[in-house]
Order: sequence, then C-alpha cells, then structure tokens
Amino acid sequence: MTRQSTSALTADRKRALRLAGALIGLAVVLGACKHTDPVATASVPDDYRLRHPIAIQEADRTVIVFVGRGRGGLSANQRSDVMGMAQTWLKEGTGGITIDMPTDTPNARAASESLREIQATFAAAGVPPRGVAVRQYRPEDPRHMAAIRLTYPKISATAGPCGLWPDDLGPSVNNRGYFENKPYYNLGCSNQRNLAAMVDNPSDLVQPREETPAYTPRRNIAFDKYRKGTSTTTAYPEADKAKLSDTGK
Repeated sequence: MTRQSTSALTADRKRALRLAGALIGLAVVLGACKHTDPVATASVPDDYRLRHPIAIQEADRTVIVFVGRGRGGLSANQRSDVMGMAQTWLKEGTGGITIDMPTDTPNARAASESLREIQATFAAAGVPPRGVAVRQYRPEDPRHMAAIRLTYPKISATAGPCGLWPDDLGPSVNNRGYFENKPYYNLGCSNQRNLAAMVDNPSDLVQPREETPAYTPRRNIAFDKYRKGTSTTTAYPEADKAKLSDTGK
C-alpha cells in the first residue's frame, strides 16, 4: 500500500469519527430538550367529573367578630352572626367551637366584654358549655385590628385546584389532545368547584336522602277522582286574574 492511499484511509476514518461524534452530540441535545409533564403525559380522563372530582373532607367554618377599643359587647349584626353560627353548629358541627381571643392589644378589655356576650348567645342557642373552648393569641401584625375568631370543623365539599394548564391550547407537538379533539385539562374545573361550594349537604353528592312520607289526604283525593273517572288535575280559578290579554280564548 502506498503512502498516499494510507493517508487517504486515515482521513476517511477521521471524518467517520467526527460524523459519529456529531450524531451522538445531536442525540444528547435532543434528549435534554425533551420535557415531560406528569399531568400532560399521564392518562387524563375525558370526563371533567373524573378529571376534577369533588372531594368530601373536614374543613373549618370561621366567623370574625371585630371589636373596637372603646366599646365592648356585640352590635345587632354581630349578634345575628353569632346566633346563626350557633344554630348551624348544632346541625353540621363535627367538633367543638374554638374562640380565639386577642391578648396584649388595645382592644383586649373590650374583647373580653364581647366574649361574655358571645358565650351567653351560644348558651341561649343551646350550645353546651363543654362544646366551647377559649384560647388567646397575639396578632402578628400590630397594624391590623385584633378580632375575635369563632371556628368549628364541619364536613364540606371541595374541588380543584383550578387554573392548571399543562398543555398548549393551540396546535403543538406537546399537545396531543388538540389533534385528538379532546377537552383541555382545566375544562369543567370551575363548575365543579362552584358546585362544591354551593351544595348545602355534602352527603347529597355521595348518596340520596331518604324519601319523606307522602301527603296522604291529598293523595286520597286524587285517587278518589281517578276512580270516579274525573280529571285529577287541580283547577286554580285565580290564575286567570293575572292575565293581561284574552287572546287565544
């Protein structure tokens, strides 16, 4: 083999090694640019009720009673709020009521006078004394007005959090749902969250309530009309009095 052919073979080997190195580097760069999102790549249900389920859990209900420096006791609106809280606690409370009292504040003396009226209101509503606990706290920011906080746990419904956008809404290589005509991830989250906030009894989302007894006198009247062959509908003579026009008669 001549010296010229040997040098040409060496040059070809060097070019092959440089090409292989470039391909390996390109593969490393592309692999580093790949981004995986656990929400986007996981199996996300198409049904928004499964994608954003409503959870039943225990949460706190709180009523804030603001107290000034020179006046103790409760105002009419505050007295109504405290009485309403006591009545709802009797129906839905899953634990005792905690009263957080401010201490070492300019309104501490007025707050103690308000506390006595709050306890009297609870007693008048039927809350037992053992169901109320008083504890003291110091406000973190002295610029804020120290208030009395009334808190008790209850069963509540919640959904979310909302506002998660793991994929692009438009056409993108990272958005598989766009090309498959699937709903975006956040769709239906606000509806589920609002429904959970508005429901009065969270157990209604899990199981139906027991049927109430039928109104027997009214049912007997309808059955008697049915046996006689007369119309079972109810006539309302006053309904025509609210009409403004006789068109169609």
